Amino acid sequence: MKFLFNYFVSIPRGYRPIFLGFSIIISIFCGCTSKNKNLPDAVGVTGDLYLFMDSAQWHGPLGIIMDSIFTTPVVGLPRREPMFKIRWIDPRKLSTVLKQRRNLIFAMTLDKTGKGVQVLKSLFSPQSIEKIKSDTSQFYQIEHNLFARGQEVMFLFSNSEPSLINKIRTHHKKLTYFFNQKEKERLSVSLFKSNQMSGITKLLQTKFRCSLKIPFGYKLADKRDDFMWVRQLNPKDDKDVFIARKVYKSKKDFSKANIINFRDSICREYLFRDPQYLDSYLVTEKRPYIPVRADTIQLNGNFCIRLTGLFRSNDFLLGGPFVGYAVVDEGTNQFYYLEGFTISPGVDQREIMRELEAILLTFKTSKEISNQVVEEQKSAK
Repeated sequence: MKFLFNYFVSIPRGYRPIFLGFSIIISIFCGCTSKNKNLPDAVGVTGDLYLFMDSAQWHGPLGIIMDSIFTTPVVGLPRREPMFKIRWIDPRKLSTVLKQRRNLIFAMTLDKTGKGVQVLKSLFSPQSIEKIKSDTSQFYQIEHNLFARGQEVMFLFSNSEPSLINKIRTHHKKLTYFFNQKEKERLSVSLFKSNQMSGITKLLQTKFRCSLKIPFGYKLADKRDDFMWVRQLNPKDDKDVFIARKVYKSKKDFSKANIINFRDSICREYLFRDPQYLDSYLVTEKRPYIPVRADTIQLNGNFCIRLTGLFRSNDFLLGGPFVGYAVVDEGTNQFYYLEGFTISPGVDQREIMRELEAILLTFKTSKEISNQVVEEQKSAK
């Protein structure tokens, strides 16, 4: 079986795996491989993780650490919502139906001898077991499309349970980052599979010299020279995406305080609580116990600051979570701030925010648009 390491080079350096020495050779007892075109499509609910682990380990320290890292509350939501929903399954109950779930995790250590552990050990070839014994630096391996198309499978392993617990505790961000990114990629595919608002995208390319894919169902709410707002009004939620720009002056524009000030100036001028009350507007929630978080990331190769936090109306009548990206187009010297936010009281908002962020991740600068056009022209020849 050939393992795919393309994922390694695609993620930020800080989240890369700590190993590259060898690949674990897994004996696929189901008789299928990632190249099998007859694999069924993966099924399941977004955010669900199916964890296969021996019962004793699940109810012990290893299970506790696994449950705690994958159910960590999502940052920036007004209510506590776990990053993922863990569904523990006894390995002896592994069935054809369960194999087809979109996110699978198999965790085991060689120092345990329970019946569940024996089932998990059967997934590894004798050579793999020897590798685990001899090389303690490697503790996880990822497989794509193992039992179904569109599926991600993670194997966690070590000589001893304390060792695996320590590795997971130390590198837990890499594990959660992987599944979080995969869920966003899946959302992006599903959002734009049927159709998209190509007119809005072309308008951005023409007037703003940037690009952002907008799924079908969103409508243009407002457009100015340096601001555009689209929204989707549903019975239970209001999904909103806007993009604003200004001339880039210096690195100070990327400071957390300056990005928030720019956001607030845009919100005060254009984002109303109710169009019948023109004195209503949205502001960033900055009370001490609700901090805005700023993280440095890469957006399609560009330096970017990602903001997550809460907003409210100036009269405290509504509010919700937001995620924003600040990025500069060096070719046009424009500073862009793009954001997704939702007003959805009483509704779980984790997947709404994942969807909004999947839209933001389609952003392209003028240079990236030009490169895309060149590649399309080459392909057409």
